[in-house]
Amino acid sequence: MVTRLLYLTRHAEQDLSEQSGPDAGEPDTGLSERGRRQATLLGERLRARRFAAVHHGPLRRAAQTAELVAKSLPDVPVYETELAGDHLPHDTDPAGLPPAYVEFLTQFSAAERVDGPRVTADAVRRFAGPVAEGPAGGEPVRELVVTHSFLIAWLVRHALDAPEWRWLGMNSHNAALTVIRYGAAGPPSLIAVNDVAHLPPELRGTGLPPDYLV
Repeated sequence: MVTRLLYLTRHAEQDLSEQSGPDAGEPDTGLSERGRRQATLLGERLRARRFAAVHHGPLRRAAQTAELVAKSLPDVPVYETELAGDHLPHDTDPAGLPPAYVEFLTQFSAAERVDGPRVTADAVRRFAGPVAEGPAGGEPVRELVVTHSFLIAWLVRHALDAPEWRWLGMNSHNAALTVIRYGAAGPPSLIAVNDVAHLPPELRGTGLPPDYLV
């Protein structure tokens, strides 16, 4: 078995200027101008690493982020996959949770509580482990997944073997890096979480709750 280095990033900042009102929901729009800068800088950050693939979810903000990142990663194949989509990762029992979490969980439909965890379980099977074969010389296999905050939170929780509800409350910056090492000799290693060293201060902290203080 060969070590997998799984690079996870939340899509860059979304352009929400087309949202028409409080009941419009979140449209499937692409990136804002700041988001395009974030994605470009993320690609430059990763340029020196050899990647086996870039995977991204089907929503426009994820696809555009992957496209901009991939410009710095020539010859790396880019794949769209529902496994990297924006899904509820777990049908979490709200009993005993803080009121804010209980209120948050009520927004999901019965279908989302079934379909999301199923897709997320498939994503864990696909990405959260070592790989059977890798490049010569024992170099780890690096894969980048451009996804959404929920999947990143779930994979971090999974790597730490934390209680299932602990995906709640974990927020990802837009275009930040989270890196998990999966080797054959032991449990997963969390290498980095929300690494935004490639972003200047004015591009950091987007995508986080409004009361977040940098």
